[in-house]
Amino acid sequence: MVLASVGDEYGGARVSVGGAVGGRLFVSHAGADRAWAEWVAWQLQDAGYEVELDVWHWGAGENFVTRMSRALEQGRTVALFSRAYFDLGRFTEDEWTAVLAAREQLVPVRIEDAATPKLLRPLLTPDLFGLGEEQARAVLLRAVAGPPGAPDSPPLFPEGEVPGRLREMGATGPRLPGSLPRVWNIPARNAGFTGRDELLVTVRTGLAGTRTVAVLALDGRGGVGKTQLAIEYAHRFSGEYELAWWVAAEDPTLIPDQLAALAVATGCAQRGSPPVEALEALGAELRTRARWLLVFDNAEDPAELAGYLPAGAGHVLITSRNPRWHHIAALVDVDVLARAESVALLRSRSRGLSEKDAGGLAEALDDLPLALVQAAEALTAFTPRQYLDLLERHASDANDDGAPPDYPRSLTAQISLSMERLTAQDPAAANLLRACALLAPEPFPLHAITTVSGHPDGGDDSGLVHMLSDPRAFRRVLAAVDRFGLARIAGGSVQLHRLTQAILRSRLTPEQRTQAGHHASLLLASASPGDAADPGTWPRWPALLPHLLAIDPTDLTTSEARAAACQATWYLMDRAAAPTALPRLQSLHQSWTRHLGPDNANTLWAAGNLARAYADTNDHTRARDLDEDALTRLRQKQGKDHPDTLITASNLANWLAALNETEEARALGEDTLTRQRHVQGEDHPDTLRTASNLANRLAALGETEQARTLGRDTLTRQRHVQGEDHPDTLRTASNLAIWLADLGETEQARTLGQDTLARRRRVLGEDHPDTLSTASNLAIWHAALSETEQARTLGQDTLARRRRVLGEDHPDTLRTASNLTNWLADLDETEQARTLGQDTLDRQRRVLGEDHPDTLSTANNLAIRVADLGETEQARALSEDTLARRRRVLGEDHPDTLTTAGNHAIDLSEVGETEQARTLAEDTLDRQRRVLGEDHPDTLRTARFLDHLDRNS
Repeated sequence: MVLASVGDEYGGARVSVGGAVGGRLFVSHAGADRAWAEWVAWQLQDAGYEVELDVWHWGAGENFVTRMSRALEQGRTVALFSRAYFDLGRFTEDEWTAVLAAREQLVPVRIEDAATPKLLRPLLTPDLFGLGEEQARAVLLRAVAGPPGAPDSPPLFPEGEVPGRLREMGATGPRLPGSLPRVWNIPARNAGFTGRDELLVTVRTGLAGTRTVAVLALDGRGGVGKTQLAIEYAHRFSGEYELAWWVAAEDPTLIPDQLAALAVATGCAQRGSPPVEALEALGAELRTRARWLLVFDNAEDPAELAGYLPAGAGHVLITSRNPRWHHIAALVDVDVLARAESVALLRSRSRGLSEKDAGGLAEALDDLPLALVQAAEALTAFTPRQYLDLLERHASDANDDGAPPDYPRSLTAQISLSMERLTAQDPAAANLLRACALLAPEPFPLHAITTVSGHPDGGDDSGLVHMLSDPRAFRRVLAAVDRFGLARIAGGSVQLHRLTQAILRSRLTPEQRTQAGHHASLLLASASPGDAADPGTWPRWPALLPHLLAIDPTDLTTSEARAAACQATWYLMDRAAAPTALPRLQSLHQSWTRHLGPDNANTLWAAGNLARAYADTNDHTRARDLDEDALTRLRQKQGKDHPDTLITASNLANWLAALNETEEARALGEDTLTRQRHVQGEDHPDTLRTASNLANRLAALGETEQARTLGRDTLTRQRHVQGEDHPDTLRTASNLAIWLADLGETEQARTLGQDTLARRRRVLGEDHPDTLSTASNLAIWHAALSETEQARTLGQDTLARRRRVLGEDHPDTLRTASNLTNWLADLDETEQARTLGQDTLDRQRRVLGEDHPDTLSTANNLAIRVADLGETEQARALSEDTLARRRRVLGEDHPDTLTTAGNHAIDLSEVGETEQARTLAEDTLDRQRRVLGEDHPDTLRTARFLDHLDRNS
């Protein structure tokens, strides 16, 4: 039986009874109720029981389940019922079933006024809470001993309390939880404190798990609730201490007087004693005592506090925004609340707030306790929607509406004060944070910064980037930022919380905003990995990408930073993330057109990338229009032979081809290639990329021999210049394999395709769109070589990956699905082929349109599947519709049109329309002989069908 999961910091005690008291006991409790568990275990031990408590005796690495099972097998369970004990996240139905199955072994006691689950309500459950300590002890021991029955002899005369075994030995144990020690100045408990059970257990374990003085530091940024957590800990575990003292440590000069007051309260110093003497006396006193707690709240400098930490068997708890306490304290990182805790906090303070609205507010406020408390206060005047709007437009105002009673100042005031102090102590660190306020709330890789750009408009007038590129200054700046808790520093990166960012950003003056944008631009340009098409840069792009996507286009003040923003979108598009890149590119292009002008180099770069994003999202018309405008501007500004002009021309040829303006695409591609060869040379990467694209144009025009020749030459040059594994080289190789297959050289196509696929998997990864393109083609060549099982296996794997990477409705995904239907049919899995084919056709009609060539190809194949299943009327109707569309879209003599015509003739004969079938087949055969030749497989197939009709007429 398990009453709480391991991950929930379950605590329990096993009790073996010796002497006159019989039986064995196991004390089960929620982790948050550790103080009660220790008190109960101590009282049982004092009463003569042998106690094993997990937090006292179980060590790291022991098997929790094994220890639990052994304990449950050996005796009864004392269950400490509380709200935390019945938290749904802690118990399962199976566990409660196990408890009830053994209820004769269950001894329940209540330590809190908590509702008991229905299944356990019949059990008699005495209360320990609300009683004095001795009364609670008596109730506990009676519950464990059970009803005494009628005595055999007269009861003893009540002469007074009989001390327990441990007390006879002079031991002192924890007082009843909730009772306060005589020496006590801890701030009042927050009645609205919510959650944090696991953190409280962590703190208690960290403090109680050592024999010497335990020093624990709660670190975290402002507003995360460190002080509230320390107050709650002190109250919840007050019974564990004989004295508990709170020291406001933000100003180190005030610490001695507060400790001197403690010395007076303990009686070891007289009122009015010099602070030095009082502190000496206090140190001597605490060395001789156990069970004391000192809390130093909001300490900033470990070095300044170290001299005030006493020795002895007590506990010291520190709260600080500075995480650098490693040399004097164990660290506990205090982060934001769990979402469920945030929702509970908001709803407990805002009557009538729905769970949905509370969840929306918690998400917008990133679960930061201070922000949540302020929001709850503000909801007396605002609706949730109004407050969210205020937060989005004026984050500083939304978080500056006075200080809530639980906190000394508002979140905005806290952040503003910290920034003032940071600016005074280290202006470079403050400049860094203001720059990061304009970036994404993800870690910024400061370690990637190299040198300051030498571009005229990229000067580092403040020396920030130069400073960050110096190791010693780098450490100093990061230490200053870390000390004030305004950002998280780890691994050479700095990360601002989203709410901190919003407040800092909203409080920037116009001059500060301009300076922050300039600094952010310098950081981005200096950390930029470089050419996003270069595989060597790829590992460094993910860390910088969020920031280049988040910064406002107007805050990119240098050409280098704008170029990096364009490179970021190219990186995305190379990974089939054009839908993500598209709105960002639209924003960049619109902003730079307005502020820099349409002829600016950065504006034109953004236009080129935006054209590709349109093309990648199947909006080829807008891609063409955008690049036509850019090409005109570049020719006027830089001339027809400038490299940027020629790159734009080469891209425009691609968009023309996608719009079936193939002749125009071929003419533009040939002109561009000629110019690039003349200006840049035959082996320049730009020249070779245009040559590869032109080979595609030739193949699309049916000039496959010329395409193969140009493709082979280009591939040879790319392998020599760029290497066999460069993405451009592999793209040409993949295309060349297609042209080889189209020319009947299927074996060579498969060999080249296998090599290209292996290289793309290694260089790009198995899920990269280019890798999947090669895999899809290779599956086709396997099928063409009658390796249908291999084709089906590779096709299914490719389809699954494309669905995951590109989405179920992406044209490439649907193309793979359409091909797979053929291989399923070839393996006699006709029903599966028909089902997949119908789904694919429905999606292509919706995504691509009914007349798209891919849609018509799938429709043609589906008609065959339907016919194979004997549904001849449906097959005839579908092939008839497909033929009409192909004639209109492709022309009557296109090979695909003729293929559908031949199939439709067969469908006509199957439904008894023999004469119509013969007429169509004769016309189709004439056209195939003229277009494809007498010996083409499709021509021969139609001829055999006519012979069949003649023999059976």
